[in-house]
Amino acid sequence: MQFSIAGLLLGLATAVSALSATGNRVLVISDNESDKTTYSRFLSGVEKRGFVLSHHNPKDAGLSLFEHGVPAYDHLLLFPTKAKGLGPALSPNIIVDFVNAGSNVLLTLSSSVGVPVAINSLLLEMDISLAPEKNSVVVDHFQHDIKTSAEDHDVLVLGPPEFAKKETKNYFSTTNNIGAGGWIAFPRAVGQVLGNASPLLQSILKAPSTAYIYNGAKDDAESAADEPFATGSQISLVTAFQARNSARFVVLGSAEALENKWLEPDASVQTLGEGQKAQQPANRMFAERLVAWTFKETGVLKVGEIKHYLIADSGVGLANLSTLALPEEINPEGYRIKNTVAYEIELSEWSVDHWAPFITPEGDNVQLEFSMLSPFHRLNLKRLSQTKTTAKYAATLKLPDQHGIFNFFVEYRRPFYTNIEEKNTVTVRHFAHDEWPRSFVISGAWPWISGIWVTVGGWLAFCAVWLYSKPAQEKRNLKQS
Repeated sequence: MQFSIAGLLLGLATAVSALSATGNRVLVISDNESDKTTYSRFLSGVEKRGFVLSHHNPKDAGLSLFEHGVPAYDHLLLFPTKAKGLGPALSPNIIVDFVNAGSNVLLTLSSSVGVPVAINSLLLEMDISLAPEKNSVVVDHFQHDIKTSAEDHDVLVLGPPEFAKKETKNYFSTTNNIGAGGWIAFPRAVGQVLGNASPLLQSILKAPSTAYIYNGAKDDAESAADEPFATGSQISLVTAFQARNSARFVVLGSAEALENKWLEPDASVQTLGEGQKAQQPANRMFAERLVAWTFKETGVLKVGEIKHYLIADSGVGLANLSTLALPEEINPEGYRIKNTVAYEIELSEWSVDHWAPFITPEGDNVQLEFSMLSPFHRLNLKRLSQTKTTAKYAATLKLPDQHGIFNFFVEYRRPFYTNIEEKNTVTVRHFAHDEWPRSFVISGAWPWISGIWVTVGGWLAFCAVWLYSKPAQEKRNLKQS
């Protein structure tokens, strides 16, 4: 019993120390025991951030991603395997179910061992395509490391990740890596081509414009005669897939980029060109930031308190006696048409190990919709105030002259942020019989009111004249007999 309590306390302490917003249990899949040594620096860095790693072979008999119908792990890390499949416990359907249950996956690929058929099938589920040749590799004859790939040109030297849209927050930048220049060594990468139709896909790192996918199984003459599967920026080297439930699936095209030799302090890369000096690659920083985003240490949003209420002076000049909403009532069930209503929502962002106020990137806004079948209002929410953990966004709106069932709807979907979707339903009714303004308040009714009183006055005058006017007596001729 004492051991059980000690184990429970240890588990709770580990959970508290984890930096992820969702959990610290990581399943590491590798079919080679030597991978623990090859990737020891990378794995120890993950453990130092509070994650608990469970190493398994894909063919282990007792391996299962689920226990009693719920995920047994919070995250899954897959290293390259030489097998054609990952076994019955890691079939594409089971991994998809694992993601649908809210868990996260980091998949690493390598052209040195090829990509199993099961992994190809899994990626097609997410609209990610790989070259049909098993040994295809991304090469670049201009941006490669001249020290380690002088002949093959398959160790790419890439700049830090950048995104075209300014409002996209960059969680993967390595430009502030002092002394490293932000360069990333990317050996023997497997290139991916993303479907155009999916809004859930985002390329984190793309190949340079001079790169292409080369079929290593063919000789140079035969390969040159074939049209490349993809070239330049068509090739995604690191791809992020965020499901509608905000679960994350990341494809890292080069598992070798995580090896010890690229994470060591004395590692260096050098590109072609006069005056180019050897520089330390920023692989360690990029790996840390990639894992941090994949395992939800960054980019996680949370909704706090939501309030909507009637503004007290929204019925100036009217009776405004609502039986559904009073000025001091928070989140009432309904309002009256033409009421002025305030809406407030609190948003937080997970920042490494604590919740912080969520500040929208420059040029971006959180929007509020007030809708029935279609929006009657679409407003930008303005930051009203903030505390150490939350930021409050608010807006005021005048309800439309339309009764029915309406929704306050906030939807925020941006690359690399978890999704926000909040809906609050209210009833909007017509004026009650005692809420209409009196006719004498409406200036347009004054001619009609005047007409009524003129008619009444004329009738009374006529009656007075009739009653108080004595008719003339009729003259009669009386004859005396």
